[in-house]
Amino acid sequence: MIDVKPYFTQAEENMEAAVMYLDETLAHIRAGKASARILDPVRVEYYGSMTPVANVATIATPDAKTITIQPWEKNLLPAIEKAILNSEIGITPANNGEIIRLCFPPLTEDRRKQLVKQARAEGEDAKVSVRNARRDAIEKLKKLVKEGLPEDSEKDAENEVQKLHDKYIKKIEEVLVAKEKEIMTV
Repeated sequence: MIDVKPYFTQAEENMEAAVMYLDETLAHIRAGKASARILDPVRVEYYGSMTPVANVATIATPDAKTITIQPWEKNLLPAIEKAILNSEIGITPANNGEIIRLCFPPLTEDRRKQLVKQARAEGEDAKVSVRNARRDAIEKLKKLVKEGLPEDSEKDAENEVQKLHDKYIKKIEEVLVAKEKEIMTV
């Protein structure tokens, strides 16, 4: 008897990875309140290598609209400020000589709608990844029929893969609805 369990496991791992990637991507979309994770993609040159800001400074959110960045070495202030300006964050840093402050203005209605569209696009990418994982698993199962797997077993396995697909698509929808609600909340 041919074991189909590894194909389920692989498909589920790929689908889970798509949901985790979506979570990570949506965390970088600003939703009206300050989050230190928005600085994750920002890199600073530190002793010849590009280093994440979080590895060279203390990042704090004293209130819902402000992020403070206190470098561990004062000579990093201009480099961090330049890296933030060159990033796609869209916030101008305020430097007082010791701390860099990022003040997040309230989002306009248009900007909120734009962010929701961006979140939906990311969600659609995740759904495509889940569908691709389902397709790959089903293709492998069809090949197993040629190797001697009974067709009934293959159909049952296809149904299981479809159930996995439906479960992860539902998860993605839930994540998107939560993010949309977060973005649209004033």
